[in-house]
Amino acid sequence: MTTTAKPAKNATTTHRSRPGVDRRPRTTEFEMLRDMTRIRRFEERCVELYSATKIRGFLHLCIGEEAIPVGVMRALTDDDAVVSTYREHGHALARGMTMGALLGEMFGKQSGCSGGRGGSMHLFDAARRFYGGNAIVGGGLPVAVGLALAEKMRGTNNVVACLFGDGAMAEGEFHESANLAALWHLPVVFFCENNLYAMGTSLAREHAQTDLALRAASYGMVAWPADGMDVLAVVDAARRAVELARSGSGPCFVELRTYRFRAHSMYDPDRYRDKAEIEQWRHRDPIPALTEKLRAAGVLSDDDLTEIEAEILTEIDKAVAEAEAAPEEPVGDLTRFVTSEPRREQ
Repeated sequence: MTTTAKPAKNATTTHRSRPGVDRRPRTTEFEMLRDMTRIRRFEERCVELYSATKIRGFLHLCIGEEAIPVGVMRALTDDDAVVSTYREHGHALARGMTMGALLGEMFGKQSGCSGGRGGSMHLFDAARRFYGGNAIVGGGLPVAVGLALAEKMRGTNNVVACLFGDGAMAEGEFHESANLAALWHLPVVFFCENNLYAMGTSLAREHAQTDLALRAASYGMVAWPADGMDVLAVVDAARRAVELARSGSGPCFVELRTYRFRAHSMYDPDRYRDKAEIEQWRHRDPIPALTEKLRAAGVLSDDDLTEIEAEILTEIDKAVAEAEAAPEEPVGDLTRFVTSEPRREQ
């Protein structure tokens, strides 16, 4: 039996009225600018919280890469599944998870989406079909293939979106997953976030063939590169790939060429990149690029930007306060879920 996927949410919303400001429709581009800014400001606050030791453990930021989560999630329906990596804050927020659930998790509190047990690298939300967050490089690839196989066996037309970095393509999981996805004609889209450096090794030092889309195509799937610094290019590529996978054409691969402005993680001294290279890529920052495009089109004003920033700041402050006030897990529960719990009699 084949079910029909729910239509994607309407991306055009109505601007909330402000004193002296006319209410007018907001375009998809405006909403994507707000969403990218929201991710950027959230991650900037995470840096502050980490420096204040409120967040501990590892912390991987996607500052500079915001166009990818915002563009990819726009192409999916609520019924589609998402499998992510350890650099997944942006993916989680764009999928609809709340800042409170994310910060609660990073603070190690019970209010966190994984009960405070997983931290920054293990963000999950089954209700939103967001299956991690995976600390192992390439670890989400076989999970995505398994989910896609389940969708095919159930007869749905849901798609699985799998996001991973360029470093994962040097792992055996990628080759095994790509082969099985193509062999079994599975509805999975592989989105490779190619930021050129994996953890701290440049692409040319790690891969003999640096055209990652070409490598993926060798498995018999449709594959192509796209500009990961342009949110409009990302959403166009994502929609094309998702439509192909949903139509029964099998897996697709999109190489999203991007760049992270900060180091691999907060522990990384970032000594392997030329500072001039980083500054050069900053000129392609997806947020100012879209801002100028909307200004030129006459659909974005200084007041709009001020309102966006104010709303995001309020949301972040509230999430921080909630995470700080949330309870920690009782000591007596620390061994829960290590083994399965006895089934209760009905």
